Amino acid sequence: MEKDIAVELITERNFAQLKSELADMNPADIAALVEEMDESDEFGERELTLLYRILPKETAAETFTYMNSDLQRVLINALSDKELHDVIDELYMDDTVDLIEEMPANVVSRILKNTDPATRNQINELLKYPKDSAGSVMTTEFVYFRADLTVKEGFDQIRKIGLAKETVYTCYVTQNRKLLGVVSLLDMLVSDYDTPVSDIMETNFICINTHDDRETAAQMLSKYDLAAIPVVDGDGRIVGILTFDDAMDVIRDEDMEDMEIMGAMLPSSSNKTYLKTSVFSLWKQRIPWLMLLMISATFTGMILTHFESALAVVPVLTAFIPMLMDTGGNSGSQASVTIIRSISLQEVEFSDILRVMWKELRVGILCAATMAAVVFAKVMLFDRKGATIAIVVSLTIFFVIIVAKLVGCSLPMLAKRLGFDPAVMASPFITTIVDALALLVYFVIASRVLEI
Repeated sequence: MEKDIAVELITERNFAQLKSELADMNPADIAALVEEMDESDEFGERELTLLYRILPKETAAETFTYMNSDLQRVLINALSDKELHDVIDELYMDDTVDLIEEMPANVVSRILKNTDPATRNQINELLKYPKDSAGSVMTTEFVYFRADLTVKEGFDQIRKIGLAKETVYTCYVTQNRKLLGVVSLLDMLVSDYDTPVSDIMETNFICINTHDDRETAAQMLSKYDLAAIPVVDGDGRIVGILTFDDAMDVIRDEDMEDMEIMGAMLPSSSNKTYLKTSVFSLWKQRIPWLMLLMISATFTGMILTHFESALAVVPVLTAFIPMLMDTGGNSGSQASVTIIRSISLQEVEFSDILRVMWKELRVGILCAATMAAVVFAKVMLFDRKGATIAIVVSLTIFFVIIVAKLVGCSLPMLAKRLGFDPAVMASPFITTIVDALALLVYFVIASRVLEI
């Protein structure tokens, strides 16, 4: 349904037609429609609440999870206690925890007030896990059986509680909550009703600990092609599962964080869109890195000052500085981005650093030789600066590219080894370091060749 049609139906109070139109829409599309309408002047909090109350209870709860935090806050404030209780009651536990983490204290207080004691205890338990751990993103709604149950008894249990669980396609076999095995719904369907669940369960299963890194857990789902992965505590007791949709959210958030760090910004702590993010928030994200990069660029200025006399003697050298610095920075960025990606995909470890540097050295020599030949011809034929200047510039390009490749591949691995995010050593930081090295190499070579 188009935004204009929805606005028109609400304006005309044609709620029967609106309800009919919304019934054919996916909850994610309804949430997108509401967000689009929220950006127009014709749609206010009252209209949002009216539209939301038209939705069936289950659809309303699912639509709620797809909305941004601003719209969720508006609805929480607008709904009655009973309506809010109905919404929270329909949410899966991990979605409720995500909601609470996004809301201010007064809104959180109202949410908790409208949840039953058992749910409130579960929420509090999940909130205790570290922010980036698997426990913080798992859901506690899963199907588990005792080992002595038959397939028929397992199906009876699924029918009784399945609708309240996040997934029923993978079930877990436990004894005193200790995870013994995993059984798929398909295996149960093709087995006789009298077969004990323990006979068809898979005992060679993959699981993760509650304190494992959430990105690592998400990558395991992708690596082993799983729909869900069990989360166990230190004693091997299953306390939750990480589902594929939650893993997708984790990977999206981690990718966004890496992109922000690679763009020389602090990671944002909210899920707001660019247009809804305040100017002050953007300033806080960007200014620390700008300050750091400015301070580190001071070394470049110090090198220029030190070789100021050489520039005065051969001023033509100045014309090639931008090309040398840009080429070095680009070469370093190519290597760093490649290695950061390999680290994130767990293709390389710190123990591989010598192998990585050896490979980048050979790649660097090939790139450097090609670029040096092209630059020599350019300086001679197009710039007409003479063979001596051409030799200086081409030799500088050769060594700068090799140094940049080695710096670009090694720094992300060193950062990872020291416990930092490898993305910190991305384009802006690498470029600043390589700029200073490029100038140093340039003036050293110029001093030797030109004897200045």
